[in-house]
Amino acid sequence: MNLKQLAERAGKTAQQIAVEAGVGKSTVDNWHQLLCVPRMSPLRLSRVMGAYGCTFEELIEAERLCVAAIKVRCRVQVKTNENKHD
Repeated sequence: MNLKQLAERAGKTAQQIAVEAGVGKSTVDNWHQLLCVPRMSPLRLSRVMGAYGCTFEELIEAERLCVAAIKVRCRVQVKTNENKHD
């Protein structure tokens, strides 16, 4: 499950997650769109887990999915740029 799915499971909006996690809504939007991986201190980690109502393992899985999506997007971008130069 990614972070957007965890938010939906918790019945919370991006704004609610942002307030509870102590981050900006745009940060949460970026997480939900798989544009960046959450970086956080142990205190923030606890707040994020509480906001999403998830376990540490679920948060790690969500991060793994996000990293995988970012890697795919980067590979596609590189191939697109290579094709432009051919």
